[in-house]
Amino acid sequence: MYVRDAKNREEVWLLDHIESMGLDETAFRSRDYVVAIDEESGEKAGFGRIRVHKTDDGDSVCELTSIGVLEGWREQGVGAHIVERLVEYAGDQGFETVFVLTGAGAYLAQFGFQRIDESELPAVLQERLEDKREGSDPDAVPLTIDVDEFRMPDRLREAFKRAPEGRDETGDEESPEDFGIDPDSATYKYDTGR
Repeated sequence: MYVRDAKNREEVWLLDHIESMGLDETAFRSRDYVVAIDEESGEKAGFGRIRVHKTDDGDSVCELTSIGVLEGWREQGVGAHIVERLVEYAGDQGFETVFVLTGAGAYLAQFGFQRIDESELPAVLQERLEDKREGSDPDAVPLTIDVDEFRMPDRLREAFKRAPEGRDETGDEESPEDFGIDPDSATYKYDTGR
């Protein structure tokens, strides 16, 4: 199992799963996402993204958002490693602090995320919090962590190393839909009609 940058051809796959999980797809750009992949089967297990917001004073703030793990992959450390990779990317981009606006604060607390008062959020994230509460996550609260303070619990690191132990093989081969092609209406340049 590993986490890598999303590829452009995964845009449809990402949007389908974001929609089915009821996650936020505001300002969608596939290049902002990471995807967790099972090394042996090539199956996609989960995803998440970094969203950078410009503030009124010209600075930028970093938000982790749209983090999802496919049902058959939950409880195996996949989400933890997606969050870890996103925090690493935020640090690589020069952010010392990252924010999350979510109803899953208890899950993120195990990594060192702490709830903050809404008044402590930059104005752009206060507006975003209101939008999330009205849309995809009515229970959203603001959390933050300093990039250097992120900690991965050993049990989650070990679970990720062992994934996909104990799960049914479902396969996740690439389909025409992964490339934005509707197989029912597409014609192919080299179709010989045979």
